[in-house]
Amino acid sequence: MEPEAQGPSAIDIYVDILLLVLLVAAALVVVTLRNMLAAALVLGIYSLVMAALWVVLDAVDVAFTEAAVGAGVTTVFMLLAIAATGRHEKIAHRRPLPAIAASLAVGGLLIYGTLDLPGFGDPEAPAQQHVAPHYLEHGEAETGVPNIVTAVLASYRGFDTLGEVTVIFTAGMGVLLLLGIARRRREGAGASEGGSEGERDRE
Repeated sequence: MEPEAQGPSAIDIYVDILLLVLLVAAALVVVTLRNMLAAALVLGIYSLVMAALWVVLDAVDVAFTEAAVGAGVTTVFMLLAIAATGRHEKIAHRRPLPAIAASLAVGGLLIYGTLDLPGFGDPEAPAQQHVAPHYLEHGEAETGVPNIVTAVLASYRGFDTLGEVTVIFTAGMGVLLLLGIARRRREGAGASEGGSEGERDRE
């Protein structure tokens, strides 16, 4: 006789609600901030809370990725960009109504596209009926890895994981390249201004 599956406890539900409230609060704070340094730090907090939420949802591999990429690498890149551009946001004098309308339209289409998806954790979903049982039954024998999550990421989805790492690496190199170009332009502009002031002093 199989043991009955137990649902989430009251403490788990309260922790989920607390983490979701923190996520919403951090997102609202970031939208209202005009200091880019403070916004970058709050986004780092957002990523850490999101990593904690993934841990609660038993997705530890995603939590590691969120903590490393979201709270770690992305925060460092944003701080480097702020050091090269400035801490305060320039307030636009025109209203971005077309951009807001386009964002709302795309968001509506994405939400509409999720209506046909199976419910979260639905045991009757196609993935649970076809792919997941094969991974659970034959994963260790076919890959030699006892951890099924590691087996999926490193073996079954190895090329996909390699592609994700390549995308992250390329994005990081692109950001560093842009920051280097911006720094050289700023130094060149400062040198030219210094030269012109020196010529005026000699005159």
